[in-house]
Amino acid sequence: MATMKNGGALMLAIATIAFIASLARAAESPLSEAQLVEIAVETNPQVKSARYRWDSAVHSIKQTIAPNDPIFTYTNSDSPKNPLGRAAVRQFNFTETFQFPGKALYQRDQAVRNAEIAHLALVATVRDVRAATETGYYQLVLDGALAGVNDENVRNLDQVVRVTETAYSTSAVPQTDVISSEFDLAAARQLQRQYLTAVANDETALNLQLYRPVGSPLPVDRTLKLEALTAPLDALTDRAYAVRQEILEAALAERNANTAIYLAKMEYLPDFTAGVQYDDYLVPSFAPIANEPRDWVGSIGFNLPVFFWLKQDEDVARAKANLQAARSDQALIKIQTAAAVATLFRSAQFAYQTAILYRDSLIPLARQNLRVALTAYQSGKIDFVTLSGALQREYAARVSYLQAANQFLAGEVSLEQAIGAPLHQ
Repeated sequence: MATMKNGGALMLAIATIAFIASLARAAESPLSEAQLVEIAVETNPQVKSARYRWDSAVHSIKQTIAPNDPIFTYTNSDSPKNPLGRAAVRQFNFTETFQFPGKALYQRDQAVRNAEIAHLALVATVRDVRAATETGYYQLVLDGALAGVNDENVRNLDQVVRVTETAYSTSAVPQTDVISSEFDLAAARQLQRQYLTAVANDETALNLQLYRPVGSPLPVDRTLKLEALTAPLDALTDRAYAVRQEILEAALAERNANTAIYLAKMEYLPDFTAGVQYDDYLVPSFAPIANEPRDWVGSIGFNLPVFFWLKQDEDVARAKANLQAARSDQALIKIQTAAAVATLFRSAQFAYQTAILYRDSLIPLARQNLRVALTAYQSGKIDFVTLSGALQREYAARVSYLQAANQFLAGEVSLEQAIGAPLHQ
């Protein structure tokens, strides 16, 4: 038995160590864009606030159909000494007010829609936090890639410096070639410091979205990935009409405004008050019937909308105006969404085509041109200006590719915001 216990404890210890090791590996492995978004949605205070507001709206639904609290009144009547002294009559009264039947159901419908609007606000907050996190992630990837490109440019310039020094030592080129190449190298090294500073700032900005301390950046996957937009523009526009949170909120607001008209018209109908009263006559001669010192009194009442032209009519007119405003707001949001989706889609498509052109065609040509220029310069066939131009052309092509890729990714994020849902699911 002791051996079995020791074996079980050993197995538990091994499992625990394996679990801790797996957590450590997960912490060290680079996080993808989707994982960063998941962390941001779980930890960002904006999302938590929106979730609490939704929960608050949900708990407001039942209150709309709850009856009003009854009113209890105790009357100490005809006391000859003081209000709390012995009285001639004691009265116990219960009163309850009631809305006209049906009002509470309309009010409940409005509360349900308000809860749905609060939920859509939560979804919109998650959408915006996702967009901000993706933007921060892509900026970090871009600046890291720019630092890598510039680092390679520094190495190329260092090679050019050595080539010019060798050629100058043999009096094949003037000293200005050496000085110019050293100047370009120093400028590129300073630019590298700028890019590294930008990377550090990007890590801080990403930590802000993840609600993490400034000095503790998470390891992230810095691979630049481009995925073409395959869905047609019309399909994206229709999807935006169906899922964009602001459009759905406007539709719910319109329905609430329509319900408000019915509630305003129901103000012409009376609300009721019912009550019951128990009288205890401590002085028997005060009782309405001899030898009956106790009796019951029932009452019922309702309001009369005699000033309807000042109140109810104005409420109905105001509700109708609010309904027209809600319909106009919905139409405006839909046309703005369609315009935004179309503009962002075209810009993202152009940026993607530009990035692919540089990646697959212009960058390979620029690299080949640089290799040929280095060989030609060493053999004296071209001057330093031509060599420097080839080097700058290769560097500019790689930077232009990254800029186009950044424009595509930023446009894709903005397009997802305009649609209200991720493009790739």
